[in-house]
Amino acid sequence: MVTGGAGYIGSHACKALARAGYDPIAYDSLVRGHREAVRWGPLVEGDLADQALLVETIRRFQVAAVMHFAAFAYVGESMTQPELYFRNNVVNSFGLLEAMHETGVRKMVFSSTCATYGIPETVPIGEDSPQHPVNAYGETKLMIERALHWHGIAHGLAHVALRYFNAAGADPEGETGELHEPETHLIPLVLRAALGQRAAIDVFGTDYPTPDGTAIRDYIHVSDLADAHVRALAYLEQGGASTALNLATGRGCSVREVIAAAERVTGRRVPQREVGRRAGDPPALVADATRAKDLLGWTPRFSDLDTIIASAWNWQRGRNAEPPSHGA
Repeated sequence: MVTGGAGYIGSHACKALARAGYDPIAYDSLVRGHREAVRWGPLVEGDLADQALLVETIRRFQVAAVMHFAAFAYVGESMTQPELYFRNNVVNSFGLLEAMHETGVRKMVFSSTCATYGIPETVPIGEDSPQHPVNAYGETKLMIERALHWHGIAHGLAHVALRYFNAAGADPEGETGELHEPETHLIPLVLRAALGQRAAIDVFGTDYPTPDGTAIRDYIHVSDLADAHVRALAYLEQGGASTALNLATGRGCSVREVIAAAERVTGRRVPQREVGRRAGDPPALVADATRAKDLLGWTPRFSDLDTIIASAWNWQRGRNAEPPSHGA
C-alpha cells in the first residue's frame, strides 16, 4: 500500500514497484494528489484519518508492506499553519501505524526529509548528524521517525526512513511528473520562467558564503528516489534492520548553476530577480549518501543536473502542448 500514491514521488514509486513485480495499491485522499497519476495499480480514495478504511484496505488487498508518502510538505505553510501539519502528518500517521499493528503489517518504508536536520553543523550531512528541525514540516517528519523507532521496539515494526534532499525531475518516459499548486520548488519555477509563464525567477540571497553567493542544494532525480524505495522494501523483506538513510548525490548545485543549466538545456533565457534571503535558509545542504549505497546497492542514475532539468522540461512542455493527462 502506497499512501500518497497519487502524488509526485508516490506516483513514481508506484511505477517503480510495478516494474519490480509488486502490486502497488495507491491510497490517497486526492486533496493534493491527482487521480490521473494512478496508473500502475488500483486507487483507494480515502483520507489517512479514516482508520477503518485503512484497516479494510489492508485486509482486502492482503497488504504486506506500506510505503508512506502521504503528508503536507510546504515548509512555509507549515510555519503559518502548524496545527494543520501536526494533525495531518503526525496524528494521521499514528492512525496508520495503529492500523498496521491491528492487521499484522510489519514493514514500512517512510518518506522522511533532510528538513529533520535543520541548519547543519557540518557538510556533507551524514545520517548521524544532529536533527534539529527549524520548521514545523521537518518537526513532523522527525516525530514519525521517533514513533517508528518505538513501534519497532514494542511491536516488531521493521522500517527504513529515507531522508531525501531536493527531489526534482520527472519520469524519463514522460508518464508522470511534478505538478504542485502552488509550486514552490526551484526547478519547475525556473522552467515556468523559461516558458514565459512567470515574469522572473526570484533568487533568494546572493550573499551566502558560497562560490557564487547563492544557496547550494543537493538535487536528486525523482526516479532515483523511487528506485531507492523499492530497494529499501527488498532490504526489509530480506530481514534488514531498521535504519534511516540519506538519499542524495553528494554534489551541491547553486541557484545560479540551476538557472544556467536550465538555459543550456532549454535554449531559452530565464529572467531572474535578486531578492533578500529567506529566513532559515542555510547556505548549503549537501548529503553523504554512502550508507544507502552500502546497504541498498543504490546509485543514482538520472541525477546529474542536466538530466534532471531535461526530464522536467519535457514534462512541462508535454503538459503545455495538450490537455494534461497525467498529474503528480
